[in-house]
Amino acid sequence: MIEPVALANFFTVFFSAAMVIMTGALYALLFAYSRIKGAPRLMPLAYLAYLGLFASVMTLANAANLFHSTFWSVIVGLMLLGYLVAPQAIWQLCVGTHALEESARPAKISQPS
Repeated sequence: MIEPVALANFFTVFFSAAMVIMTGALYALLFAYSRIKGAPRLMPLAYLAYLGLFASVMTLANAANLFHSTFWSVIVGLMLLGYLVAPQAIWQLCVGTHALEESARPAKISQPS
């Protein structure tokens, strides 16, 4: 069973949970914007946001006593892996879907004027 969060750690849990949301969203946003605009110089910023996410998740898991259980430690690891891989997988899915959509469209035949 997980120990409850100590009252002294409440602010740490609250702030780190908010940072998980913010840095996760920033990572996904920078990743997508970098790919859409073809600006690879933004990709290091996306991975820097992921590093912030990683630090926030570790802080949250430590403050919430999640590392005392193997089950929750695995869940934390899977969450970090999911946050890292999900934007890349979604990007590949979107690119593949739009490529299929473009290839399925009939070619326009231009009429001579």
